[in-house]
Amino acid sequence: MADALPLTIPHVAAAAARRWPAAVALIEGADTWTFAALWDDCRAVASALIARGVGDGDRIAIWAPNCRQWVIAAIAAQTCGAAIVPLNTRLKGREAGDILRRTGARMLFTVTGFLGIDYPALLEAEDLPALAETVMLDRDFAAFVSSGSGPTDPRVDQALAGLTPDHVSDIMFTSGTTGVPKGVLMTHGRILPQVSVWIGNTGLGQGERYLIANPFFHSFGMKVGWVACLLAGAVMVPMPQFDVAEAIRLIEQERIAFLPGPPTIFQMLLAEREQRPFDCSSLRGGTTGAATVPPVLIERIRSELGMADIITAYGMTECVNITSCRPGDPVDLIAQTCGAAIPGNEVIIADEAGREVARGQTGEILVRGTGVMLGYLDDPAATADAIDAEGWLHTGDVGTMDANGYVRITDRKKDMFISGGFNVYPAEVEKILAAHPGVGMVAVVGAPDERMGEVGVAYIVPRPDANLVPGEIIAWSRDNMANYKVPRRVVVVDDLPRNASGKVLKIELRS
Repeated sequence: MADALPLTIPHVAAAAARRWPAAVALIEGADTWTFAALWDDCRAVASALIARGVGDGDRIAIWAPNCRQWVIAAIAAQTCGAAIVPLNTRLKGREAGDILRRTGARMLFTVTGFLGIDYPALLEAEDLPALAETVMLDRDFAAFVSSGSGPTDPRVDQALAGLTPDHVSDIMFTSGTTGVPKGVLMTHGRILPQVSVWIGNTGLGQGERYLIANPFFHSFGMKVGWVACLLAGAVMVPMPQFDVAEAIRLIEQERIAFLPGPPTIFQMLLAEREQRPFDCSSLRGGTTGAATVPPVLIERIRSELGMADIITAYGMTECVNITSCRPGDPVDLIAQTCGAAIPGNEVIIADEAGREVARGQTGEILVRGTGVMLGYLDDPAATADAIDAEGWLHTGDVGTMDANGYVRITDRKKDMFISGGFNVYPAEVEKILAAHPGVGMVAVVGAPDERMGEVGVAYIVPRPDANLVPGEIIAWSRDNMANYKVPRRVVVVDDLPRNASGKVLKIELRS
């Protein structure tokens, strides 16, 4: 991107409307929106928010699947100077209520039903003193929009004029090793340069149709998803959830060119193609990672799906884009590494003291640069733990770096495991399980799984006189935590292996 970057995400949307007013920006079902129409909708929603007094420093939550209204509500809230608080659609009421309270969210945009879930009903038991209004995107959105003064409201221009790259754009929650999810404070000025580099590495082009299956509540779906589309002039084709048959229909019907996702998405498409060949001639490129990707999978994505420009990359909520492969990198490098530091980042492999180790040696992956988060919401201690005095973000991932700076992730320093593309922190799952009346002690570890990558296994010591049935514990877990956190296996034990100081030896449980 040779041009100067717009200041903020709403400025990106405004610039796209000026640059490509009549070009298609978004496709949803049989409907399309141009960049000009999308920006008009964002302005109209911003006017309705301003009429309610929403402004600098406010927090607006969005709890909904990928859809056009999600994008519009987000840009509108940010236009007012507010930060958005994206909520994972798999959260239960207790988990969502905690995030809404901690952010002091004054408004919530949600939906009446997605996958049969009544989101407002989940919050009925939650005490949310700051939450003044809930707007149903799938029912009341038009009425909400009409309560403002429309897209020509001059107050929208005034709000936009006051918006700077240092405004907090979003507070995404990442599960914490302490058992309490942490809110990552990100600013517009940290996101856009990283997205610009990502566009350069992937070749995402104006008019290319981008199937966004990664959820908008995740950095991947939002920042290198719809924000990247606005910056590149690409066409957003949002998917509420990944379904292989629907993905194939969209690839064929909408001529999808660009499709990122975890390795499992590509494995599912390849398996379907073996059963029923489909037209994938429109596919050009995408990204996958940071999980280890078998070289044969990269070869098959290229040869069988026609995605010549597939690359691997690595990022996290605390730093959108850390490393990336480059177009033209050899297949084995793309498959076996997650690339080298992107421009604007420094990446090192460090020992326990934070000192860089020799190339080829194993250590923790550290990153420093323009894209590292501002910090964790209301948690200076956790921020200081994550970002050291020299500005290095300690990722908690363990890996090696070759002579050319390409990074390979080998392990995780923390107990975290990745299930179906979602980070799962055992401490958080253990904290919820401990609330079960029959649970005395619990330890959760990740175990390899062919389909999900890893799944949780809970080892539970029952309370005296409690008769724990594994199936009932799993059912209880489904009612009390997001489904990706639910242990797939429960093992009832008399005791847990511990060291001399009483710490549970998870390494023994894993083996």
